[in-house]
Amino acid sequence: MADPASGTGAEPSAGEPSTTQPADVELTIDELAGHVGMTVRNVRAYAGRGILPPPRLEGRTGYYGREHVQRLQLVRELLDRGFTLQAIESSVREARPSVAGHTLDLLRILDEPHDVEPEIMTRAGLAALAGVDHDNRLIDDLAALGLVRWIDEHNVELLQPQIVRIGATVVNLGLDPSTVISLYPLMRTQLRIVADAFVRSVSAEIIDPFLVAGLPESGWDHILAVTEGLLPIASQVTVAILREQLGGAIDDELSVKLETLRLASTPRDD
Repeated sequence: MADPASGTGAEPSAGEPSTTQPADVELTIDELAGHVGMTVRNVRAYAGRGILPPPRLEGRTGYYGREHVQRLQLVRELLDRGFTLQAIESSVREARPSVAGHTLDLLRILDEPHDVEPEIMTRAGLAALAGVDHDNRLIDDLAALGLVRWIDEHNVELLQPQIVRIGATVVNLGLDPSTVISLYPLMRTQLRIVADAFVRSVSAEIIDPFLVAGLPESGWDHILAVTEGLLPIASQVTVAILREQLGGAIDDELSVKLETLRLASTPRDD
């Protein structure tokens, strides 16, 4: 994470940030930093950049509330997603107080489909799952695709456990592991094309008008509801179309095989 004090580098870790929002209580700068998992130095630097509004002063002590927590959580979230501090600064600094909280809600909805907990598994356990002999090359191939990573010579971490388990099931049904592995990049590439087209359509027809209108407070509930509703619908449609296309592909392949059998059984005139 970028260090706002220096403009580069990673932000020093100050412990795990809390994902809960404080009640309507006020926090000192030390308490605020601890709640969001930052250092006091970086909180002060963000405040100096104008990302945080001024605290309520009582004597020489500043007190921070929910808006400050949400803004810092949003900064962390956006930095983790690869946004530059300059881009975050320009968008967050002038935003209304409620925007940070609504944006965090939106990001959490968007994260739900791919927010997967990795699993630790032994090399022998992974081989048994797929019904194959121990083969480091297989694990290396999975690691190259970002599906697993080696922990040590005996253990691996499944970074995408659902995909790995489904692939292992397919291998158990009879397909060669190398065939299953080769299909993953193809499916990923093609489905990304579909996902990009879907997201562009939603952005153009729903998000862009909301942005043009100035992010009205009255529209946030609709945006969150539409986003939450469209994600499972998009997944369901994708599965339904894939089933339809699989049916067509199976019919075509059966036709080819039946024609091959017919030709093989037809007597030839010598």
